[in-house]
Amino acid sequence: MIKGTIVEYIDQQKIISAVILKENKGRLKLLNENNREVNFSEKRLSHVSQVCMDTSVSRDSIVKELKTLALNRKTLSGQIDIKELWELLHEESGEIDISTMTLFCFDPPLTADHEAAVIRAFFNDRLYFKFNKSVFTPFTPDQVDAKRRAIKKAEKQDRQIQEGAAWVNDILNRKNGSYARVAPQVIDILKSYFLFGNDSENPFVAKNIIKRSALNSVEQLFNVFVKAGVFDEDENIALLSLQIPTQFSKSVVQIEKQLRQTQPRFESDPLRQDLTHLPLITIDGQSTLDFDDAISLENTETGYRLGIHIIDVAAYIQSDDPIDLAARERASSIYMPDDKLPMIPPGLSEDLCSLRESEIRPGISTLINMNRFFEIQDYRIIPSIIKVHHQMSYAEANLLNGKNDPVTTLYKIATTLRDKRLKAGAIQITLPEVNVWIEDNKEIGYSKIDRENPSRMLVSEMMIVANSLMAEFLSSHGMPAVFRSQAPPKERLFSGIETSLTLNFMQRKHLSRAIIGTLPEMHAGLGVKAYVTATSPIRRYHDLLTQRQIKAVFGYHAAYSKDELEQILQTISIPLANTGRIQAQRKRYWLTKYLESQKNETYEALVLDHYRDYYNVLLKEFMMEAKLPSAGIKLKYGDVIRVTIQHADARRDQITLFA
Repeated sequence: MIKGTIVEYIDQQKIISAVILKENKGRLKLLNENNREVNFSEKRLSHVSQVCMDTSVSRDSIVKELKTLALNRKTLSGQIDIKELWELLHEESGEIDISTMTLFCFDPPLTADHEAAVIRAFFNDRLYFKFNKSVFTPFTPDQVDAKRRAIKKAEKQDRQIQEGAAWVNDILNRKNGSYARVAPQVIDILKSYFLFGNDSENPFVAKNIIKRSALNSVEQLFNVFVKAGVFDEDENIALLSLQIPTQFSKSVVQIEKQLRQTQPRFESDPLRQDLTHLPLITIDGQSTLDFDDAISLENTETGYRLGIHIIDVAAYIQSDDPIDLAARERASSIYMPDDKLPMIPPGLSEDLCSLRESEIRPGISTLINMNRFFEIQDYRIIPSIIKVHHQMSYAEANLLNGKNDPVTTLYKIATTLRDKRLKAGAIQITLPEVNVWIEDNKEIGYSKIDRENPSRMLVSEMMIVANSLMAEFLSSHGMPAVFRSQAPPKERLFSGIETSLTLNFMQRKHLSRAIIGTLPEMHAGLGVKAYVTATSPIRRYHDLLTQRQIKAVFGYHAAYSKDELEQILQTISIPLANTGRIQAQRKRYWLTKYLESQKNETYEALVLDHYRDYYNVLLKEFMMEAKLPSAGIKLKYGDVIRVTIQHADARRDQITLFA
C-alpha cells in the first residue's frame, strides 16, 4: 500500500471512499470523503484501486475529488441489474472473480471505478450472490427464496418495532384517551414477551420495541396494557403465564349442547338400583352450583344404613371424547376469589352432571350398614338412580345439628368414624381456612372458616369413609385405580384433635409426602388401609378416572390398564400442579390487595421460621405468611406478636411489616 492509493471501506453499512495518507505495517491512516481522518487495517478494505491521487494538494481538493469519485461510482453501480445477472449465471457458474464480474456488468474499457461500482451494487443487493473478498458465488433458487422470506420477515419486524414503540410512547403520553393504531399482532408479541420472556413467540421484536420506547423495563408493560385496555388492573397474570385454558372449544360446546338436549337415558339400565325414594341431602357452601355428592340415612332393624351418593359423570362423558379430553387438559376445576374455571362445561357441571334438588340423576352409591353403635357391618357399592330431596348449606346444617335428623345422627356417625381413624393413627391437621370473594362493587370480602365446625367435619368424614371403601372395593377386585397413600409422619407431635396453630403448623412440616399411584397402599395420614378420591368427579379428573374403574367392575366398559392410568396421571400432573399454584396465588393476590387498604393497621402474627434477615410469620387473621425484618427484635418459633402493615402491593406480592 502506497501513499495516495484510493481505497474503499465499509462503515455502518455504507461504502466510504478514502485515500491513504500513511501506511505502517498494515495499519493505514486514511482521509475519507467526509473529510475525516481514520485509522484502519488494510484487511478491512472492500476495494483498492490501482490508481493514486495526488495528496500534495490541499485537503479540501482531496475531499472534493473523493466526493466526485464516490458519486461517479454510485451512478455506475445503479446501472447494474443484479437479478438479470443472476438469472444468466446461477445455473452454470461457480465462483466469479471481480474482474470477470466487471466484464459481465460493463463494456470495456474498464477502470477501477467500474470495479468499485460492481462491489457497491452487490453490497447493496445481497439477495442473489454471496460476495467474499472479490469473489462472487450465485445462490441457488432455493437459497434466493429463503433469503427473500428472511428479508420480508426483517422488513415486517422493523415495521412492527416502529409501530410498537410509537404505540407504547403514545399510551405513556396520552391524556385524551386516544392512542396510535397498532396491529393486534404487535400487542400479542408484547404480551407474549411480558409473560414468557425469551421463550415468547418473538422476543427480538419485543426487546427492540422496549428499547426504542420510553420504557425502562419489561415490567412497565403491565401499566401500558392497563392504560390501553388490554389488561384489567387486577389481571390474572399467573393464569396467562401458565397458559391455563379458560374457554372450551366449539366442538366441546356443541357436544355439551347435544347432551343437554338429548339427556342420555339411564332409568332402564338393569344394573342400576332405583334409590329415588331415599331422602338424599347435599351439604355445601352457600354459593355452590356444582353438587357432586349427597348423603342419605335410613333406620334399619339392627341400626342404620348410611348412603354416600356420587353423581355418575361417566354416564355422560365417555373416555377420550372431546369433553373428556378437555377435562383431562384441565385436570381440575379452579376456584378463585374472582373467577371459577370448571373442569367440564358449566352446562354439565352445574346442570346435567350436578345433583340438583328434585332432579333424577345417575349415581354411584356406597351403602353402608351400621349397628346402633355406628360400627360398619358391611357395605355395597352399586350403580344407582338417585334424587336429592333437600339441598342445604353448611350454616343450615349447623343449625339443625342436635335438633333434627338426619343431620344430628349423621354428625354422631361422623364423630365415631373420625375417632376410629384417629385411633388407627390418623393425623388431623386443624388449620382454619380463609375464604375470599369479590363483591359486585369490587369490595373484597373474606371470612375465616373453622374446618372443625360440625357440618364441615360431617361432610369430610362421609367423603373419607366413602373413598376408603371404594378403594377397598377396587382393591378386592384387583382393579388398578388412582390410589393415594402416605407414609407415617417423620415425627408425631400430638394425637387426636389439637387446636394449637403452632403445633398444627409444626406437625404439618413433619408429614410425609402424599403419593399418587395405581396400587393400593396405606394412607397413614388418614388412618386407612387404602384410599382413592372418587367423590368429586365434576371437579377432579382423578375422581372421574376412579369412577370409571368402579363402573368397569360392573361391566359398563373396559377398564383402564395400569399402564394407561400411569400415562394419564403423567399427562395431568402439570395442569394439576398449576391448579394448586393458581388457586393459592390468586387468593394471596386478593388478600394482599385487601391489605393495601390496611396501612398502619395491626394484626396478630405467629412466628413460624427465623432466617438471617427476617422472620417468616403467619398473619393469623388471614392465615397468610409474610416476612418480618428481624433487625432489633429477638423472637422464637411459636411466639405471637402484634405487627403493623406498613405497605402492601398485590401486583408485586409485597407485604412490609414492622413489629
